[in-house]
Amino acid sequence: MAVGEAFVSAAELFSNFDEVVPPLKPKEAIDEANRCLYCYDAPCIKACPTGIDIPSFIKKIATGNLYGSARIIMETNPVGASCARVCPTSQLCEGACVLNDASKPILIGLLQRHATDWAIRNNAVFFKPGERNGRKAAIAGGGPAGLSAARELGRLGYDVTVYEAKEKAGGLNTYGIVSFRLPQDIALWEVRQVESLGVKFKYGVRVGVDISPQELLAEYDVVLLSAGMGAVPDLAVEGEDLEGVYDAITLVEDTKTKPLTTEFIGKKVAVIGAGNTAIDAATCSVRLGAAQVQIFYRRTSKEMTAYDFEFEFAKQDGVEFRWLTAPKRILGRDGKVAGLELIRMTLGEPDEKGRRKPVPIEGSEFTVEVDYVVKAIGQKRQIPLLEAFGLEHRNGVPVLEENSFRTTHPKVYAAGDIIFGGGKTDAMVVDAAEQGKKAAYAIHRSFETESQTA
Repeated sequence: MAVGEAFVSAAELFSNFDEVVPPLKPKEAIDEANRCLYCYDAPCIKACPTGIDIPSFIKKIATGNLYGSARIIMETNPVGASCARVCPTSQLCEGACVLNDASKPILIGLLQRHATDWAIRNNAVFFKPGERNGRKAAIAGGGPAGLSAARELGRLGYDVTVYEAKEKAGGLNTYGIVSFRLPQDIALWEVRQVESLGVKFKYGVRVGVDISPQELLAEYDVVLLSAGMGAVPDLAVEGEDLEGVYDAITLVEDTKTKPLTTEFIGKKVAVIGAGNTAIDAATCSVRLGAAQVQIFYRRTSKEMTAYDFEFEFAKQDGVEFRWLTAPKRILGRDGKVAGLELIRMTLGEPDEKGRRKPVPIEGSEFTVEVDYVVKAIGQKRQIPLLEAFGLEHRNGVPVLEENSFRTTHPKVYAAGDIIFGGGKTDAMVVDAAEQGKKAAYAIHRSFETESQTA
């Protein structure tokens, strides 16, 4: 039974988590590459947060040089294989393509995937460690920003150690993006690329818990915080302790690290929130066999933070959207979720971020029958970690020097989601990758300046 129908059998669950977007066949890739105009002043490059030389990597595909193509991509973006799958290309490189007005944009994301998939299949290694410069760097968090910084610092000759709380590195790419969009093997290949530079990884170590900031600052010349975001916050409603209440991050992670559960088959699922993680949780629930999956959001579709292509994908998967609706109470029976009481909302005046504030409509409460409730209302800030280092922050966002990734501690830098300040959209993987690179260069420049003035 296909995804989108009432529910699936246990035997069908595994195939439901295969990649949904097929790769280009070799001839398709060459034909698509030959459509490119190889613009001299290419707007696609400017639209890419990491500045990949897109015409150059596409031209190498057209001439059959897949190693050279993948090297151009990975040179600029250390998580370029993952970004080929998860970047909102329609809003970035493909959205800027000059062919948009004439025909259709070049399929840049699929071409990037074609080149990096070749590199993965052929175990390609692109970079070598730089000559050791005697400096030691610690990185807290092995996600896209941490990996990018580690890769660049390793190439610059630093002795780099990444402290990762989980059993594997890759962060969001490894654990937090659904397998049918980004298989775990892709992210782990990018980790191996960084390891090839002599970067060391210490797994299962939480900075600020298992190792203190004081120890890191004493042992290393510089520390980069790239720990991403924290746990999903509570809904702060009655019934949140009932069996059957999940947080979206855990739900997605479980589908990537554990045998797929059959408990959702034929059940009704309510997802609270409308960001990309909420979409992932909803589509995961569908593919786990849920009979009905509804997303409840207190604003309208205009205010949702999920990418447009994620929204369309969820609708195609049969996810239902309920706008201007907020949870008021989770209803239980025998200690398990049995329903959800909601209240209708209206939009009032804009808040400090310019988004209209949702206001409850008195007397508009109603209930729906559900078996599971999934919380997807964002993630907590890493305030305990920042305060453990004694860093100044604003509502959990570390204060950084102007034009630098240095925090208020001279030996501590920060990059990635940990410095993301909020807004209309979620932080992107490609943004984190670029911040990691820039932080590495900022660190290196600071040491060079010190050497010149010593």
